[in-house]
Amino acid sequence: MWAIEPIFVKLSLETSDFIQTNTIRAIFALLIAFIYILIKRKPKEMKISKKEVAPMIYIALVATLFADFMYVFSLSHVSVVNAVIIGHMQPVFIVIFGIFILKSDKLTYFDYIGILIMILSGILVTTGTLENLMNFKFGTIGDLFVLSAAIAWATTAIVTRKYVKHLNTGVLAFYRFSIAAVVLSIFLIVNNRFFIANYYQVAVGIIIGLGTILYYESLTRIKAAQTSALELSTPVFAAVLAYFMLSEVPTIMQFVGVGLLILGLYFISRREE
Repeated sequence: MWAIEPIFVKLSLETSDFIQTNTIRAIFALLIAFIYILIKRKPKEMKISKKEVAPMIYIALVATLFADFMYVFSLSHVSVVNAVIIGHMQPVFIVIFGIFILKSDKLTYFDYIGILIMILSGILVTTGTLENLMNFKFGTIGDLFVLSAAIAWATTAIVTRKYVKHLNTGVLAFYRFSIAAVVLSIFLIVNNRFFIANYYQVAVGIIIGLGTILYYESLTRIKAAQTSALELSTPVFAAVLAYFMLSEVPTIMQFVGVGLLILGLYFISRREE
């Protein structure tokens, strides 16, 4: 699902803008989360305590209103491969932030190797060619937007783990998308742009809603290391889909970067085995 999302976002941006696409995306992701809560028959769990309000507001503002917004916007400037690779550098920041905030984890030998490999992966993907690498041309402003999103997502992952990991998956997803959906909807209504421009926007919202819920549910059933390992195929699928659906052809260095990202994620996931 994470591989399909950027493809559909790019297709949506052909007939719409990033604000409208992100708004419809948030609304349908919110709808999926609410439906999931009803299916699980746990609407009573939507009530959260006072101490959980601040963390949930932070997650909603930073993860959805800021990070998701920056990610969707960046896809109008960078290729799918760049967006997926840089976005998947999130574990690097989760590990680093976890050391200072959670104060329970320590960097292992595998962490150091994984972080270094993933940084190298990011360099190869953003430079794209050997000539750019030799001339120290490290990406574009769009790459920085994706990087800012990855860092923001990492901080919310830490907050989730520390303060609200006990909440029902559907409830967590519901509140994550709710604030963004309301704020962005008001903006579009005021500007007379509150409508669905294309079905890709709806598809992206459904994909993200389901993907978020399935990801959190997987963490309750299998080890985080196994979940990370299952995500390793995302960059590969994204590159293949981008080639066939968007005619985006990755460079040789970007293919190498994909391989290094997978290797780096593997080493970081080993810390929990």
